[in-house]
Amino acid sequence: MASAVRSRQPGRGRGRPRARVPEERDEQGLEDVLVKLFRCATVVKGGRRFSFGAVVVVGDRRGKVGYGYGKANEVPPAVEKGIKQAKRRLMDVPLRGTTIPHRVIGRYGASRIVLIPAGEGTGVIAAAARSVLELAGVKDVLTKCYGSTAAKNLVKATIDGLKQLRTRLQIEQLRGVKLDLPPEPEPKPQPIEAYVDKRPDDKMDEAITDETAETTDNDADQTAPQDESHDAE
Repeated sequence: MASAVRSRQPGRGRGRPRARVPEERDEQGLEDVLVKLFRCATVVKGGRRFSFGAVVVVGDRRGKVGYGYGKANEVPPAVEKGIKQAKRRLMDVPLRGTTIPHRVIGRYGASRIVLIPAGEGTGVIAAAARSVLELAGVKDVLTKCYGSTAAKNLVKATIDGLKQLRTRLQIEQLRGVKLDLPPEPEPKPQPIEAYVDKRPDDKMDEAITDETAETTDNDADQTAPQDESHDAE
């Protein structure tokens, strides 16, 4: 007698749900990540009817991020609805290099999350808020969660904290004063930009010509001793 094989339903089992790997960027340069998938069941006359809810975060990793929650009877439509809603809720996040400008506390419902600036190389130390911070372009930050740790609440609390961020220029304009603080560090170039030669075309041609001449001279010096040895033989 063949035993019936049970298919594993989404949202069942132990362990933390895995975030979906970001897909390719769209025309606007946005990436989307599925933070968590919820399965809801309602009892009807013929049994139980299932529906799915998806918490999705969208961002360009350069200071724009948004979140959405989509519901449908199947998983793919729920994710698509969440992505569309997240794109309509995009907002700008002020950054200071690879971290946030200052300490801030985000609140939503019974959840609180503290975002603390961190030095370069620290990374994103966060749980459910990691997707929001990474897609916003934050690379170094410390976080601490209080109260409820539900994925929905933490995502919304993180968005609330990011909305409270202000740059020094924005604070000076709002208060009408000049802050007597040391200058902000300039952002370091990205690894790709560090290897880009920004010299004019004529300087670039001269450099290429000089390098080619040096390479030719070195090749000639290396082949000369070999020719002399053959002549001696």
